[in-house]
Amino acid sequence: MDVLSLLAEATAADRVRPVSEEAELRLQHGGPSGGRDVLARDAAGTLVGYARLEAEGAEAEAELVVAPGARRAGVGSLLLTRLEELAGRPLRVWAHGELPGSTELATGRGYARARTLLQMRRPLHTVDPDPRPALPADVVVRAFRPGEDEHAWLHVNARAFAHHPEQGGMTAQDVALREAEEWFDPAGFLLAWRVAPDGTETLLGSHWTKTHPAGEVADEAVGEVYVLGVDPDAQGLRLGRALTDLGLAHLRGRGLAEVLLYVEEDNTTAVSLYEKTGFTRFAVDVSWRRDPTDS
Repeated sequence: MDVLSLLAEATAADRVRPVSEEAELRLQHGGPSGGRDVLARDAAGTLVGYARLEAEGAEAEAELVVAPGARRAGVGSLLLTRLEELAGRPLRVWAHGELPGSTELATGRGYARARTLLQMRRPLHTVDPDPRPALPADVVVRAFRPGEDEHAWLHVNARAFAHHPEQGGMTAQDVALREAEEWFDPAGFLLAWRVAPDGTETLLGSHWTKTHPAGEVADEAVGEVYVLGVDPDAQGLRLGRALTDLGLAHLRGRGLAEVLLYVEEDNTTAVSLYEKTGFTRFAVDVSWRRDPTDS
């Protein structure tokens, strides 16, 4: 598919994914109806730009990417103009990696920063390869069981990320798509369960790790703290730190040298926690917003 080739070309040039994982999965496997794909082609018919618009709700959201060889030629501006026409309402546009060209395009069109997502990284060689966190006596941690644990995980994920519409709104189909990906490894998807005297188990939290192949975000393969969440009712048990340590040890055990994670910049508590555990700021994704009435 031309679009997937364009995304791969941009990723190789910029060392950052130009659109969200959700957008790539939709392109590869299809997805819910709705939204618009916008393509830009040159005079020879070659694809030189791609954008995706989701226009449900009071605000529309979009992403766009321009082929490395076609930049600084007005393609991004043309795509953004079309997105604005289709949106017809306040529009947010994600710029992954905050590349200079995207910042210039956004600010030049009157967009302002609405949201900043930090990418943080840390080396794994200093991680304890065999952590033994102090867990409550009735709590056990084990690997995810495909075909058995999806429902429980979705329930806790929705509660843990009730404030985060993208993550908290994950569905069974979203999980199934990720389970079908080459990077999926149930051994690196750790779940903390409370076991009652009668054997009944209640999921309290989880740490889903991921591995990016060499060349995707760095020359070598890189691990990721993909989803780390604890049920609000289990706060105070220090499960977040325990699951983090166990997940990082798993990634180190796979021979990886580095791990990344994403966190909202304004979540100062989480940012401070990650900094104390050795993570440093590496890159940012910015959501730029403009209201049509501002122009």
